[in-house]
Amino acid sequence: MDERIIIIGAGEAGIRAALTLRQQGCRTPITLFGDEPHAPYERPPLSKAGGGEPVAIGDLVAMERVELRLGERVEHIDRANRQLVTQHGERLPYRQLLLATGARARRLVLPGLAEDAALTLRTLDDARRIFARVAPGKRVVIVGGGFVGLELAAALIGKGARVSLLESQPRLLQRAVPAELARVVEEEHRARGVALYLGVGIVRAEPRGEGARLTLNDGRELEAELLVAGIGSEPNTQLAAGAGLVLDNGIAVDVELRTSDPAIFAAGDCCSFPHALYRQQRLRLESWRCAREQGETAALNMLGGRHAYAPAPWFWSDQFDLGLQIVGLPHLAGRTLCRELGERARLLFHLDRDGRLLAASGIGPGNTVAKDIKLAERLINLGARPDPALLADPGVRLKQLLSAATGEAA
Repeated sequence: MDERIIIIGAGEAGIRAALTLRQQGCRTPITLFGDEPHAPYERPPLSKAGGGEPVAIGDLVAMERVELRLGERVEHIDRANRQLVTQHGERLPYRQLLLATGARARRLVLPGLAEDAALTLRTLDDARRIFARVAPGKRVVIVGGGFVGLELAAALIGKGARVSLLESQPRLLQRAVPAELARVVEEEHRARGVALYLGVGIVRAEPRGEGARLTLNDGRELEAELLVAGIGSEPNTQLAAGAGLVLDNGIAVDVELRTSDPAIFAAGDCCSFPHALYRQQRLRLESWRCAREQGETAALNMLGGRHAYAPAPWFWSDQFDLGLQIVGLPHLAGRTLCRELGERARLLFHLDRDGRLLAASGIGPGNTVAKDIKLAERLINLGARPDPALLADPGVRLKQLLSAATGEAA
């Protein structure tokens, strides 16, 4: 049997896995498949002010003796024979397989419009398609008030477009961000000229050239010369499902990122895993850093390691000149404390009923909150129970609380 390691997916998780394997001295042949024809690139910049131009992450891959097969799909996994079948019918044996297939954007389906009338933003080609159609004064309607929709709104405002954003929930970032910080984001977008429509739905859509006329459920009408959907994503599990692997909000893996087949691992947006910090609750995280870390962890375990993936999840977003960062899962907390840091900057600490720090979130100009979020992350990973009064006091440095918690843990 061929001793080859195969990685399916040339995003952050797949690339980091390949590099880690080589950096750890693995001499086994590695083949990495990617659906897109482009050299591997970072996805976060696609929705930001860079205009959709890529930042490469794969420069080291060729030098690290990894066979890249870009623009080529894997159609089927034959687990019984440990082989996969490519779109060209080629059968490749593997010793181990990593699924890093990521996720795909949900499409917005509106009666009266073609299925592709609303563009989506997930890939480099998506970004180029959107930004190529933007010009000063162009009327753009974005459906979805999550991270992608808001970052894109900020980027398009910066290019002179007239941007309206629709969100069916009563506030922005309903699922991901505490209400106190979401209000800051909302105020910033309104101040910068984004027209926000919250708690609304689309009841009718009529084609208008390359765009559409939209009628909302409150009777208002909007003209969209460009319509973009930012309504979330779905994990790419088709290969795993066809191979009979267990699925549970993505490809189900254990704490070491193994699937129900011990020869197959999964990492990144496509998989869900039990998290030790949150009572083994199964999570699927769509996060650049999670994908990177899981790719590295999966690689170590493919080499015989027994590393559990358990760090607190970390997310970030740029909203105009504001930096938003979250570590942990705020929605699981029973109590929230606020530390005011000055104009437009604040930190929130989220504790469970036993006083354990579960999460921290913050927003402020530039990197105002970055250092404190990093310190809070270490407290969370230690399972610390800091004094709530000290957490809320801006005169108390988090480094002091970390030193105390580290001493207690020791």
